[in-house]
Amino acid sequence: MENMENNNLFDLGSAPVAEDFDPFAMDEELLEEGTAVKNDAGESASAQQPKADSTASKQAEKESKESVAKALVPEAGNAPKSKPAKAEPNLEEKPPVFAYAGATETISDTSMTFDELRIEKAGDFPELDDGKRVSWTVEYGKITKSVADPKGTSIGKMKSDMEASKEFLDSLKKAKDKNPVCKAKPRVTAQSKGTAAEYKGVFATLEEAEEAGKVISIVPSRDGRVYEIRDTEMGRFVTTAAGCDMLSEVRAGFTPALPRIPLKLTMQVFAFFRHYISNDSESEALLNIYWDKEKQEFIADAPEQVVTEVSVEGRISEKYMCDRYIHYMDIHSHNRMDAFFSTIDDHDERATRLYTVVGRMDSPVPEIRTRISNGGKFLDIDPAEVFELMEEPYPDEWEEHVEVKKHHKKMIHKAASKCGKLGKKLRKKVGIL
Repeated sequence: MENMENNNLFDLGSAPVAEDFDPFAMDEELLEEGTAVKNDAGESASAQQPKADSTASKQAEKESKESVAKALVPEAGNAPKSKPAKAEPNLEEKPPVFAYAGATETISDTSMTFDELRIEKAGDFPELDDGKRVSWTVEYGKITKSVADPKGTSIGKMKSDMEASKEFLDSLKKAKDKNPVCKAKPRVTAQSKGTAAEYKGVFATLEEAEEAGKVISIVPSRDGRVYEIRDTEMGRFVTTAAGCDMLSEVRAGFTPALPRIPLKLTMQVFAFFRHYISNDSESEALLNIYWDKEKQEFIADAPEQVVTEVSVEGRISEKYMCDRYIHYMDIHSHNRMDAFFSTIDDHDERATRLYTVVGRMDSPVPEIRTRISNGGKFLDIDPAEVFELMEEPYPDEWEEHVEVKKHHKKMIHKAASKCGKLGKKLRKKVGIL
């Protein structure tokens, strides 16, 4: 405390108190203005009475009072301005959020219009791409408002208008949540997909379509096709529904939920297969690829198997028949033969997973074919979608030294024109008319 006193600093919690300190005394400034106080004897004391000897203590006392006063009473220039009673003070500063299909995101730029927000989000949600198909609502507490003009209405303006409305203020008084979130919600309307509820509909079964009694019905069939049915006074017309805008765009394929099989593991698989074409042997072999959910990695297993030059008979390892492992792929070799799926493969590979056959194992680069089985329905896919293959980047300067010319067709055309009928056939073969 000595250092603090020497530096004329004051510690509110530990400053010494003068012996003659009177907590009920009036402020010295008031005394100097002529205000009289009573002494212990009841006599009037002059405002100009002599100062006590403990000047430093009284000065510290005065500074203490001033510090406390400043802390309790803000300066006039910094006093907070009173806000309208229209909403909680923090509602205006609380940003709105975009809410759609389970996703929420804070909207930092509230000056953008609802349509500009739609365009921004269409990359993640393609169904929002067509503005004619999208309508907007704003949900704020218990109030929901439709956006009449998405192209001309800013998100911030819509939010502030709702905050100032009597309906919103009344609902806020009754609500338990006094600090709600303003949510901008797009919606793909049914009309935008071309449906006309009065006469057209999509149904899961023919029975549902007949019960609905629509003039035009879209119905899937057990043959895997979708049919358009029109019931008229002439009779029922049924054709395949090609290009129906009421149906979603679905394309066959495979979208992996797991990473690609690492290159190192792929090379181990190839080395294992090559072993069975050495020493004049040309046997096939089988490996099963599993995803270990605990270790988050792929592993390969060689099940018990009996192999020949043209077949493999194997039994799945019981070790991997548990929830920890996902049976991701069967992969077998065709020794020196081409990579292809045989009729035996078609009969065996009915489980829903991936299947790969590797051929030309005597070549530096084997031949690979991969397909999916969707409940016994097959579709070939690019092996690069599920395998890390040998793709090393090369220096850019290599390309700088290569010049590509595109005049070979002109040269063929010139040569073929001199060969009569034979030249005409040649031009057709290479696509030159």
